[in-house]
Amino acid sequence: MQPSIEYWRKELQLEPHSEGGFFKETARSEQTIKTSRGQRPLYTSILFLLTDKNPSHLHRLNSDETWYYHANDPLSIHCIFPDGHYQEIVIGPQVDKGQVLSYTVPKNTIFGSSVAQGHSLVSCVVAPGFDYRDFELFTQEELLKLYPQHQTIIKQLAYQSLPH
Repeated sequence: MQPSIEYWRKELQLEPHSEGGFFKETARSEQTIKTSRGQRPLYTSILFLLTDKNPSHLHRLNSDETWYYHANDPLSIHCIFPDGHYQEIVIGPQVDKGQVLSYTVPKNTIFGSSVAQGHSLVSCVVAPGFDYRDFELFTQEELLKLYPQHQTIIKQLAYQSLPH
C-alpha cells in the first residue's frame, strides 16, 4: 500500500502552491548568480506533491527545472515549447514502459503537470534558482490565443481565472 496524500503532506510539512499541488522548499543555494532579471540563487529545490484532483497549472519559468520522481503514481509533464510544439513526458518508475526517472523542462517553456490517477511525489530543482518574479501563470484565454491547436491540454491545465 502506498502512502496517502495526507501522510506526505503531514510528514513532509507540505503547503499549497499557487500553481497547484503541495510543496516545501528543501534547498536554496547560498551562492548567487547574476541573471538578466537580477541576482538569483545558483539553484533551489522543492518537494512537490501532485494529485489527480490538484495538478500543476500551466506556467513558465525563466530557468531550467529538473523534475525527479520519488514515489507513488507516474506524473505527466505537459510542455508547450517556445516554438509552439507540444510534448507529454511521463516520469515514473516504469522505465521499461517509456517512463523516465527525471526530466528537465527548458527555460521559457510553458508547462504543467498532471497525475492520471492517485498522487505523485517528486522533487524539482530550478537553476538559476526559483524566484516568484520569474514565474508566470496563465489563463485559458491567454494561451488559447497563442496556441489554439493545444486546446485540450490548455483547458485541462490552465486556470480560467488566476488565483488570488
